[in-house]
Amino acid sequence: MSPTRVERLEPEDAAGCEAVLRALPAWFGLEHAILDYRAAAAEHPTFGTRAPDGSVTSFLTTRRHFPSSAEVHCMAVRPELRGQGVGSALLAAAETWLAEGGVDFLQVKTLSASSPDAGYAETRAFYLAKGFVPLEEFPELWDPHNPCLLLIKHLAAGV
Repeated sequence: MSPTRVERLEPEDAAGCEAVLRALPAWFGLEHAILDYRAAAAEHPTFGTRAPDGSVTSFLTTRRHFPSSAEVHCMAVRPELRGQGVGSALLAAAETWLAEGGVDFLQVKTLSASSPDAGYAETRAFYLAKGFVPLEEFPELWDPHNPCLLLIKHLAAGV
């Protein structure tokens, strides 16, 4: 398998990011959330991959909250590319870029295990395998049916 080529996306790629989200209804099924993630992809640093035709096939949007901390605001990989290292490549590119910019801590929020969901079990397993550790659970941050798990990772210099 050839390495996945990750690039910085441009604001005009936000529509392509939306198309990726719509291909993943089990994770991104709320219309207002899809539109919010699309807007964030146009506004915040976003990394992605493309198909040979130039269409966006995956993306990861970051948000910087303080000089030394940021978050994975949204990450999505088209279903047919899952399990091929695309998510790992996106995360590695974002971590390197953030660390070079002085970020020490990277966080991500996802659905807590206290709300069983096979898809989100895979999501949590991915982040745990990438060195994230659970920091806190927020039972009602989003709503009582969607408890939030906050995971955090220390970014070493030269990630």
